[in-house]
Amino acid sequence: MNITSFYPVLMVDDVTSSVRFYREVLGFETSFEADWYVSLRFAGGELAILERTHDTIPDGFREPVRGLLLNVEVSDATAEHVRMVEELNLVERLPLRDEPFGQRHFIVEAPGGVLIDVIEPIEPSPEFLAAYAGG
Repeated sequence: MNITSFYPVLMVDDVTSSVRFYREVLGFETSFEADWYVSLRFAGGELAILERTHDTIPDGFREPVRGLLLNVEVSDATAEHVRMVEELNLVERLPLRDEPFGQRHFIVEAPGGVLIDVIEPIEPSPEFLAAYAGG
């Protein structure tokens, strides 16, 4: 297989509020926009938002998003926590904390129930260091 692109498509109830979140909070830019589908980009990738009831979605697969976690790597999770939780009042689902597996992170909820895990890579503990390629 010769994959030329790969990106998630979030099926949501409210395309407008979801797109607003990814533009205003995470800094995505629009590369295509229709009332039922919006393609968003940033320097490191792409994300699309799709109205979950659109007829291109097969019957039986139009349920709201559940159990989806999107990782967003940043250079300073503490500063983003202040901005997103304290200043923008986003719903925090996991408080800022350091993990022994090498992350300082927190989780907020985006429109449609999508979880955004904001991650700053940090030095892992010795017991996790061996699990990384090139350990």
